Amino acid sequence: MKIVILGSGRGSNAEAILRAQVAGQLGQGRVVQIFADKPEAGILAHGEKFGVAARFLDPGVFKTKFDDAGENRYIEEISKLEPGLVVLAGFMRILKPRLIEAFAGKIINLHPSLLPSFAGLDGIGQAWRRGVKITGCTVHYVSVEVDGGPIIEQTPVRIETDDTLESLEAKIHAAEHALLPAVIARLSLK
Repeated sequence: MKIVILGSGRGSNAEAILRAQVAGQLGQGRVVQIFADKPEAGILAHGEKFGVAARFLDPGVFKTKFDDAGENRYIEEISKLEPGLVVLAGFMRILKPRLIEAFAGKIINLHPSLLPSFAGLDGIGQAWRRGVKITGCTVHYVSVEVDGGPIIEQTPVRIETDDTLESLEAKIHAAEHALLPAVIARLSLK
């Protein structure tokens, strides 16, 4: 199964996926392309490091969503690759219905909370400020509702009394780096 990764930032989750691929732990999955919506995104360096095509793809003029031309570019470029799975790994842009429909049932997202709790931006900070004792991370299918698609799998992370926001972030990122490749491997075998 061909996999396309979309990201916006440093790419630690993409790196976890690529490390799993090198270790033979992605089932029948194989990352064929990484697209970043920011030309300076660190995720692009992981493509070069792991021998996977990676490039900036212009999303358009808006900061948190696609304009029509940008959405068309993403649909066209992703479609050319005929992926079985599109993985949002730190992709900080809201997908419009047309893009979701173009890859219906094939787009998954990783979110740093136990959805449906703490959807949207800063899921870790939201949980921290609320004072919950257990948070975690979720992989879900993408729907038009932000962080509202069907849940595939979750990993809980306990917030200990001696945790800081930084230590909690580190624990959740470690959980994400294990969960996302495992879910991809399982989906690749369907």
